[in-house]
Formats: sequence, C-alpha cells, structure tokens
Amino acid sequence: MEVANESTAKKPKRLTSVVWNHFERVKKADICYAVCVHCNKKLSGSSNSGTTHLRNHLMRCLKRSNYDVSQLLAVKRRKKENTLTIANISYDEGQRKEDYMKPTIVKYEQDQRKDEAFNLGSSWFDPERSRLDLARMIILHGYPLAMVEHVGFKVFVKNMQPLFDVVHNSTIELSCVEIYMKEKQRIYDMLSKLQGRINLAIEMWSSPENSKYVCLTAHYVDDEWKLQKKILNFLTLDSSHTEDMLSDVIIKCLMDWDIDCKLFSMTFDDCSTNDDIVLRIKDQISESRPRLSNGQLLDVRSAAHVLNSIAQDAIEALQVVIQKIRGSVKYVKSSQSILGKFNEIAQQQGINNHKIVVLDYPIRWNSTYMMLETAVEYRNVFHHLPELDPDFALSDEEWKRASSIVSYLKLLIEIINVFSSNKCPTANIYFPEICHVHIQLIEWCKSSDAFLSSLATKMKAKFDKYWSKCSLGLAVAAILDPRFKMKLVEYYYSQIYGSTALERIKEASDGIKELFNAYSICSTLIDQGSALPGSSLPSSSNDTRDKLKGFDKFLHETSQSQTAISDLEKYLDEPMFPRNCDFNILNWWRVHTPRYPILSMMARDVLGTPMSTVAQEFAFNAGGRILDSNQSSLPPDTRQALICTRDWLRTQSDDATTSSSHYALPLYVEAN
Repeated sequence: MEVANESTAKKPKRLTSVVWNHFERVKKADICYAVCVHCNKKLSGSSNSGTTHLRNHLMRCLKRSNYDVSQLLAVKRRKKENTLTIANISYDEGQRKEDYMKPTIVKYEQDQRKDEAFNLGSSWFDPERSRLDLARMIILHGYPLAMVEHVGFKVFVKNMQPLFDVVHNSTIELSCVEIYMKEKQRIYDMLSKLQGRINLAIEMWSSPENSKYVCLTAHYVDDEWKLQKKILNFLTLDSSHTEDMLSDVIIKCLMDWDIDCKLFSMTFDDCSTNDDIVLRIKDQISESRPRLSNGQLLDVRSAAHVLNSIAQDAIEALQVVIQKIRGSVKYVKSSQSILGKFNEIAQQQGINNHKIVVLDYPIRWNSTYMMLETAVEYRNVFHHLPELDPDFALSDEEWKRASSIVSYLKLLIEIINVFSSNKCPTANIYFPEICHVHIQLIEWCKSSDAFLSSLATKMKAKFDKYWSKCSLGLAVAAILDPRFKMKLVEYYYSQIYGSTALERIKEASDGIKELFNAYSICSTLIDQGSALPGSSLPSSSNDTRDKLKGFDKFLHETSQSQTAISDLEKYLDEPMFPRNCDFNILNWWRVHTPRYPILSMMARDVLGTPMSTVAQEFAFNAGGRILDSNQSSLPPDTRQALICTRDWLRTQSDDATTSSSHYALPLYVEAN
C-alpha cells in the first residue's frame, strides 16, 4: 500500500499481534500511524498506544464484510507499566459518526453452529451460559421480560458480543422458568434437611386490576443459627375463591414442599382472618405432627398490621381536623410570598423551629402524622396568618385533639419502625413493645375527653383481639431471652392486669412448661429411635409397629420428680445475662446448646416465628400490598417463578457479600 509523502517506518520490534494483519504501520515526522488496509483510515500506531483501539476499529470497519472474529478477540490485553494513551483520531471524509454506532454483522462458517461454545483463543464464549446469565439478571433486578426486545438493548449486546444471538421474549421466559425449577429443587432439598421447624407467613396481595394473590413465606432458624426466610409460593387466587379454598391452597403448598410435618406456626397479616381457616389447617396437619401447647402457638397475627390498623382508626376519627390542616398547609405552600409571611410570623411568635410545614400523602399515614406534628407546633402562626380561609380555622378544642392524636401516632410509628427496620427480627423483640402499647391504650381510655376516650376504646377493642391470640407466644419468646426470662413478664403483667397479674403470669409459666414437655417427649422418642414427623434425626428402629410408644410418653410424664433438673428449670434458676446493645440471642443459644439441648431446640423454633410480616417500605401504607402492572400482567406460573426465584437469588447474593436483606418481596406500587 502506498501513502503519499510517507515512508515505511522501521519496526523497532516484531509486531506479534494478529491485528497487524489488517494494518500497515507507517511513520511521518517521527509520528507512527496504523493505516487500515480495508478503508485507509489512519489511527495511532505508536508502541505506547497498544492495539485495543485497532481491534475496536476492525470490529466496526464497514468495508470489511467478513472476518475471523475469533482471532481478533483471542488476544489478551497485555499489562503495561506505563499509562496507555490513545490519540484523538478524526473521522475520514465520507464516513459518518453514526456509522460507528451500527451493530456489527457477523457471518458464521457453514460448519459452525450458533448454539455451541466458541473458542476465542484463551477464553470461551458459551451462548447457553450467556442466555442463562441474562435470565438471572432479569430475575434478580426485576427487569421486564420485554427488555430483550428493546432496540437499545439489542444494539448494546451486538456491539459488546456479536456472537451472542439475542433471544426472544418467550425464550427468556422459558429460561427464567428453567432457573426457577433448579432453584426450587435446591430449596426443597435444603428444607428437607433442616433440623428445626418452619414458621409460615401468609400475606395477601392485590393488583391494580383487583386480582388477588397469596404469598407463602417460610421463616426458620437454620443449622448455623441464622434467621432465614424463603418465599415458597406466590399464588393467584380465583375471583370466586372462598375461605375453604384458601385453607386448601395453603395445605396443598405445605404438602408439595413436604413441610406439613415441620410446621410450627402460621402468621397471618390480618387480624380479621377467619379463625375457621386456621382450624381447618390445624385439623389437617395435626394428624401428622405432635401438638405443641395444644396448638395455641400455631395461630399468630402480624403485630405491625394491628398497629397499622389502630393508627388508621385514629386518623379516620380526626378526618375533619385533618382536612382543615391540609387546606391550611396547601395555602401556606401556594406561593413564596405567603410562605415568607408565614416564616416571618413564626419569628415574631418566638418559634425557632427549623421544621417546615409539609403536605401529607394520604395513603401513607406516617406522612399525615408529620403534617399534623408540624402544624401543631405552628398552631399560633396559623392563627395570625392573614387571608387564611375561615373554613380552615381550628378551634382550641380541635388543636388539643390534634395534639393528642399526634402523641398516639408517634408511639405507633416508633414501635413499627423497631419491627420493620430490625435486620434480625427474632420473636423476643416484640413483647416489651406490644406491652407498652397495651399500657398506653389503657391510659388513653381514661381520658376526660369523651372524643379521645371513645376513640381509645375502639382502638383497644381491636388490640385486645390481637392480644388474646398472641400474648402467650409473645410471652414465651420473651422468657427465652436470657436477659429477661420470667422477670419481664412479671414486670409488664403487673402493670397491665393489676390484681389479676399473678394468674396471668402463671398462664405464661404453664404455657412454656407445657411446650417444653412436648419437646422433651419428642426428644425422648428420637433418642429411642422413633423419630416423630418433622424431627431431624432418622429412626434407627426397624420395628415400624412399636406398641410401646404410648408407654414412653407415660413414663416421661410420671417420672418427672425422679429425673434430674430439666433444661427449663436450670435455665430459669440461673442468673440473667447482662443487658447490652450488641446482644445476639441466636448466637447465645447456639453457644449454650450443649448446656440446654432440649430447650435450645424449642428456642430455635419459637425465636424464628415471624411475629410481624410487614416490610419497612410499606409499613405505613394504608392501601395494602399491590403488585405493579408489569408483574400482574404475567401468566400465573411465570409470575410465581420470577417472584420466588428473585427472593432465592437475592439471598444467595446477600450471603456472598456478607450483607443482610431480610425482605425480598415482589415489586410494589402505591394504591390509588
């Protein structure tokens, strides 16, 4: 090739890269150029520039319709001590910048198939692996399946790896389901080997189209004494489904996962859930599992949901006042001049509050609390604000009620934040917080204001329904906290029940003893080779018709006084563990398992019970859990596959980075 007024540069060293088969190195005025033999484009050819820019040019050279891609991509990028500098090369005449953005067209040899792995010198390109990696990315980050059809995505992939044949929407959907099936088998095997029992959280979802879904999540403490959760199913409910059908759906899922024998408790996200659902499930599974405390600990209701519900009762009761305050805030924020006047009056009134008035988002009741809180602090400013619509003016009585409701909501928000923000929400953290709410409700009912006392009575009635179902479970979990044991129950029950406190304390004491005895019997039968359903130890007995199993139970119950002190008695008699901020209760029980072998089995199951099922991102939502339109439009099986697998893959990702993500739920949108 000839270049005017240019002489071929002497090569200071042998050019070993295959890229030089497509370039000629020339030198002009002590500057080296690399000239493309196909399009005559000049690029930097100095030894310090490397060859990466030359390979990139060849991948986009429009005058090369066919070339050996494997040779171009086979060369490793060599490590250089000096920083690489790439000269600014101008575009040739007749060649547009837009041409550099076009995807490269790759032609395959006749004997080369697109679905096989390509040898790229020192590395391999595997289309099958790339397809599955793409599916995992879509699942993990919640991307829409249709992204593979987007033009921008296709151009990006083709420019990055021309050998990858971008798949269609239906193909990537099948790949996602394939990953789901493999991951499901892995989760199934893991649950089957789990030593402890499983707690099931049952949450209801809906869509903008009013479709109904149920999400079943397994909560448990694993063999490493770490709190875990796995979404097992995300099922679409038929529009005509009844409560009988819901219980059948739950039972079927338990049996499909083969965990019906391992079930310890069920947590429902709504206190109004019909008790018949629980009874039907209890009757079905009681035949294949030992009863624990007569099933009293089986039915749990979400603590955060009951607090959310009574908070909305308070906001609903104050709706007239809230509408006035909302109108006043809108007026203040309607222009900068009015806002400036508002701040000026605040300074004149001696209010040195750095908070600004905020407008709430009604579907998020914590935002309504923030609006009320700031409005109450600026109440005197609103009184002196000129031109304020008289319809927005509040009486002193209304301001007083607003102030009282603010104090109610503040307590509930603080406690819900404790529940939803805890990275390891073991069951023991709930008892003191719930007891504090109970005590405050009793005090609020004594208010001299008829409006406030009536509201508090309504809130307490809803709370009492929750308390009647969950107080025993909450107390047992608190007793299993070595920092408190029975003392915390005695402390709070004396304030809640007064003269009848001793009876209630005895109920809690009898409850944990009854539960411990059930575990002791189970442990005895396991030791004798008659493993019960759900136990982690296999039976060593060849006799499947052991007629003396009943005798084992009788012997255990009638010889209590003759045996050594039990784990529970030993645990309760020993001094309490000092309170400190860094206490890890699961780690404490893991370390003390040799000392309390039976009680530690019970503690693992009790502490793994999800006493609350709400995630922080919608802890204060008044519209319920709602899927976004992208996921709600998917076929039911695909939707379940994506949601479940996303949860499982996120858990793996979090474990790999030693971080914790307790909640990995479906995509969520606000309700209208």
